[in-house]
Amino acid sequence: MKILYVTTISLTINTFFKPHIEMLVKQGNTVDIACNYNDLVIDPFYSDLGCKSYQIDFSRSPLSLDNVKAYKQLKKVVENGDYDIVHCHTPNASMITRLVCRKYRKKNGLKVFYTAHGFHFYKGAPKLNWMVFYPIEKICSRFTDKLITINREDYALAQGKFNAKEVCYVPGVGIDLSKFEDIQVDKGAKRREIEVPENSFLLFSVGELNENKNHQVVIKALAKLRNPQIHYAIAGVGEKREYLLQLAKELGVLKQVHLLGYRTDVMELYQCADVFIFPSIREGLSVSLMEAMASGKPIVCSCIRGNTDLVDESNGCLFSSYSVDECKNAIENIIKSELNDISNNNLEKILLFSKNRVLEKMKDIYEV
Repeated sequence: MKILYVTTISLTINTFFKPHIEMLVKQGNTVDIACNYNDLVIDPFYSDLGCKSYQIDFSRSPLSLDNVKAYKQLKKVVENGDYDIVHCHTPNASMITRLVCRKYRKKNGLKVFYTAHGFHFYKGAPKLNWMVFYPIEKICSRFTDKLITINREDYALAQGKFNAKEVCYVPGVGIDLSKFEDIQVDKGAKRREIEVPENSFLLFSVGELNENKNHQVVIKALAKLRNPQIHYAIAGVGEKREYLLQLAKELGVLKQVHLLGYRTDVMELYQCADVFIFPSIREGLSVSLMEAMASGKPIVCSCIRGNTDLVDESNGCLFSSYSVDECKNAIENIIKSELNDISNNNLEKILLFSKNRVLEKMKDIYEV
């Protein structure tokens, strides 16, 4: 088969789909890539596999005029490519792709697959999201042969509301568990490096410092806990950095909050933490949450779509994204829990989301 992978930006391709595309090529398929790679070049890994890549001027904003240009560019690629399957990811690129492919589905028998990595409409989402994004997805589902969802909430919604020929559930993009084997770290030295007391109880987060990641709720909970032995470290960068530091200062917990910036040693940081805390407002299926589970960390996280696929009372504590008191209580409950048992439960549960299991499911989906 000849397959075209489409995403809005190249970062998505470079970060998530190497095992998927490698699997398809090893099975004898030809895979090409179409995305906007002005932000970051396509990884040479793909050219080594024989993949051609096409620059498409996708914008992340559905209102950008660049999307008109992207439509024309992608249409030319599809028209000349003689593809059997076009597999699109990310909302804006997927909307344009499915509109482009309408006539080729009828004319050439082209199959269109769409992986939804978390719909913008979900339980508790702003009404504007439902008013704007839901109708677009519903219309575009008519031009979709296989709609692949990565969490249970989206799967149920797509099955009940959309018109794709087939709706599939796959547990994420797959996490490579081998990366978490035999990670050696000097916990004391690593804590000294990030200026966290060795004997403290360390909560750790990974994620951009933005509104959605909701780190402020943990800082507010930390102030309510009134325990100077509990520290909170975040690996990530973003526009909320100064706000979070000012908030911590105003609440009297600045010495307990550690903004680590961009890190290349996240695997080691998981190991030196006591608990992974993840307070996001919206997620599809969080990779960092799965990485923390694969590292054997007990979890405290928001009770939202995706998170509830991964975490229940056996392997962590859940709280409402906007409730400081619930977050505080969840932290107190996890501290009182038997952390070794919770760690073991996470190591067992994450097997359901492993790369090998996901790739086996994707093989079945591609057998059309």
